[in-house]
Amino acid sequence: MDQLSQILENLSFNADVFFSGNLCGIQSLGGADSKKGHLHLLKSGVLTIVCEEGHKVTLDKPSVIFMPGPSKHQVIASESDDAELVCADVDFHSGSGAALVNALPKFICLNIGQHDPVGRTAHWLFEEAFNKQAGQQMIVNKLGDIFLIQMLRHVIKEGIVIQGMLAGMAHPQLSALMTALHKRPQEQWTVELMAETAFMSRAKFAALFKDTIGQAPSDYLTDLRIALAQGLLKKDKPVSFVANEVGYEHGSALARVFRKKTGLSPKEWLMKFRK
Repeated sequence: MDQLSQILENLSFNADVFFSGNLCGIQSLGGADSKKGHLHLLKSGVLTIVCEEGHKVTLDKPSVIFMPGPSKHQVIASESDDAELVCADVDFHSGSGAALVNALPKFICLNIGQHDPVGRTAHWLFEEAFNKQAGQQMIVNKLGDIFLIQMLRHVIKEGIVIQGMLAGMAHPQLSALMTALHKRPQEQWTVELMAETAFMSRAKFAALFKDTIGQAPSDYLTDLRIALAQGLLKKDKPVSFVANEVGYEHGSALARVFRKKTGLSPKEWLMKFRK
């Protein structure tokens, strides 16, 4: 299984389209109260995006702006700009999702043509978004998910991830361990065992892991286990079963770690997720 598939197999995410059409005026999005990222796909016209972090870009050809995290920004277009676009909320749910967001640049901008994979999906998305047909919203949201995966593929292919989960998957000394952690999270992993798997001393391994991933090994493992637990909970698996599958002896041990990470018990989280 390739690196991206390994990540996505254990990742809960979705891209929900919330706007498609002609934009006129200023729209403010993101910020401290939001936990979602954004995709903006410009079909035609002129569009300006200004981010709180200092990014400012004016687009005048088919393009995509991808902000994985909840960056506060403004989307600006005047009536004469004739900006036609599609906007989507991107929700990388907690656990591995948070690790993935930390691994990605805060701001990605690229032109899209009709002949590259990202461009072909974008144009299909435009076709569905701007033409009212049966099942439109579901198709648009599914295309949003596909487009998001293609953006992640682009990020890996172009090598623009410096630190984080994706960097660990690509690292020659860490890739085998990362695969093992994702495939066998139920094992009683210690930092010493992880170091042995990576054929390194404990001190050298811990330093390399932190520099590459951006987290201590034990913190990364906990986030991974919580993400996997969330996926199993959504399949209505009992908490005790989920605990054993992700490396905890019993349900109460999982619940304690789960609450520390999410602020909710597994059952409370599942109820909130399904609202």
